[in-house]
Amino acid sequence: MNDTRAFPKITEAALDELRERIGKPVGQTLEPWCHEATRDNIRHYAHGIGDDNPLWCVPEYAERSVHGGIIALPSFLFATNRVISGYVGGLPGIHAMWSGATWRWHKLIRRNDQISSEARLKDLIEHQTRFAGRAIQQIYHVDFYNQAGDHVAEADSWCFRTERDHAREQGTKYRELKARPRRTYEPDELARAFELYAEEQVRGSTPRWFEDVAEGDTLQAMLKGPMTVTGFIAYAQGWGGLYIRANKLAWKMMQQHPGLAIPNRLGVPDCPERVHWEQDFALEVGAPGAYDYGPERCSWLIHQLTNWMGDRGFLVSAHCRIRRHNPEGDLLFIQARVTRCWKEEGRGFVEIEQEARNQDGELSVLGGGVVELPLRER
Repeated sequence: MNDTRAFPKITEAALDELRERIGKPVGQTLEPWCHEATRDNIRHYAHGIGDDNPLWCVPEYAERSVHGGIIALPSFLFATNRVISGYVGGLPGIHAMWSGATWRWHKLIRRNDQISSEARLKDLIEHQTRFAGRAIQQIYHVDFYNQAGDHVAEADSWCFRTERDHAREQGTKYRELKARPRRTYEPDELARAFELYAEEQVRGSTPRWFEDVAEGDTLQAMLKGPMTVTGFIAYAQGWGGLYIRANKLAWKMMQQHPGLAIPNRLGVPDCPERVHWEQDFALEVGAPGAYDYGPERCSWLIHQLTNWMGDRGFLVSAHCRIRRHNPEGDLLFIQARVTRCWKEEGRGFVEIEQEARNQDGELSVLGGGVVELPLRER
């Protein structure tokens, strides 16, 4: 790790310039990873979060389903817009950590749908944090449309912009964690955790009727992890990442955005996204180690909801708020319960709260959503 490197600071001039952009459309400065919801694009995203639901992944199953063919998992839209995934403008050289989102879906995303999007900067909010002292919450709103012009979904997502030097040298959030010995596991510990993988159920073609759900019901716990760099790269393969480019394309991107060009241990300019696979650089920006992606974690929460609701369910909305990093080696246990059931205009809705904690019981993320379930009476 390079202890002498100094990173840029947040300046009032840069903040004033960024405030001028509030409410204005964001240009398509980086091409989305996926323009279309093809069979392969959908499957790659699903596999990137460890989701093997045949409704997204197996054409023969999907053709026999109520939908008559493959549809995309709701979180697939993360791959169709860079802004929703954390591409934030302004404040060059200031670290950006994707930290949460609120989603609302209006229509299914069907195989081969062409997705376009419109984004705008919604707000800037200043915070004081244990991680890095002063932090700027940068919030964007994004609308998604299909090839017919139908409004498929909309979302707000936000990143926290933090000064890397302050987070590394003065941040207190991970001081205790960084002082601990590196976490290792005994085979029996992993075997107990992996029982959740063995027991994971996809509701699938068996309807979950609204009438059979009650407030207080719990969802099947879901495991994610142990966190590995391999897993983080698997997600990047399906999602596309923000700044992962090779050779000439990497050079062109860094010519256009010099703040992305941060020399690695060989003195070669490389992107800040390597905090997700390069331990030393993650420590340099104040994180406790190489860690998972924010949209990845949001997608895990959505995965639990879609497993539970079955093929006939429709995910109306979802939200997540990230509370800490999941560094390499962490296990994540996602718990959820039904908090409300109601009917509206002849339709049945269920509200669900979620939280996920790591192997030490530390809160990692809060979330939840609203699911529309089929009515047996209909």
